[in-house]
Amino acid sequence: MKIILSRKGFDDKYGGIASPIFEDGTMLSLPIPPKEDKVYYKDLSHNGVSYLDTIKSLNPKTKIKDNYTCHLDPDIRKDITKRSNSWKPLFGQSGSALGHLNNEKIKVDDIFLFFGTFKHTTKENSPPKYRPKAKKEHIIYGYFQIGKIHRMDSGIPERYNYHPHANKEKYKNPNYIFEASDKLSIMSEYNGSGNFKFNDKLVLTKPGLNKSHWDLPEFFKDTTITYHKKDSWTPEYFQSTGRGQEFVINPTDKIIDWTKDIIKTGMN
Repeated sequence: MKIILSRKGFDDKYGGIASPIFEDGTMLSLPIPPKEDKVYYKDLSHNGVSYLDTIKSLNPKTKIKDNYTCHLDPDIRKDITKRSNSWKPLFGQSGSALGHLNNEKIKVDDIFLFFGTFKHTTKENSPPKYRPKAKKEHIIYGYFQIGKIHRMDSGIPERYNYHPHANKEKYKNPNYIFEASDKLSIMSEYNGSGNFKFNDKLVLTKPGLNKSHWDLPEFFKDTTITYHKKDSWTPEYFQSTGRGQEFVINPTDKIIDWTKDIIKTGMN
């Protein structure tokens, strides 16, 4: 089993703002804004507020317009739009990012821990506003264990044609859609994918520092994290790279225990 720290959602480059953390602890990862996908921001919602209105409230100067679609991937939050009975948590990958996963021999049972750029919001506003002086942080907001791998060259199941990576015109081979397992193999009381509620344990960023300066446990030095080298470790923090989406970890027993604790903490 491998653990993949997977960077997703809005940031300074894609979307231009941080995804919001609501007062109830919900971390709503905002999907990035390519305009040629099928799902519209205005058609996704949380607690009755559309994603479009959320974005406009967080950033009144946003470049995202009413007719913008979004890249809803990973698609792991069921209640944000109308779903069919066959809905499953899905995650697609292609191009160089998929090539990296294949080079690392990612397979069924490997676990993605999704992280992104987040900021806390106030409870007084709906749609939300950021808290005054809230800082951007890298935070783990969900998990996904691979249950099945659907390859475009072998055929994507018709029931998943709604997913952006089922678009044969946009995504050429290699192009995969990962389907979540029904249950998490390392803790069968949990589903194969889930969204976390905020907890300080889920924050990667070291308090008071830039969001890319992480506070990883010392035992991560006993393994490798792709796209990073030994000099990523400084005496004060771990310097995460801006390069790449998927950081693959060959886990030790301590890292497996850390992963279990992350999931348990986020789901409780």
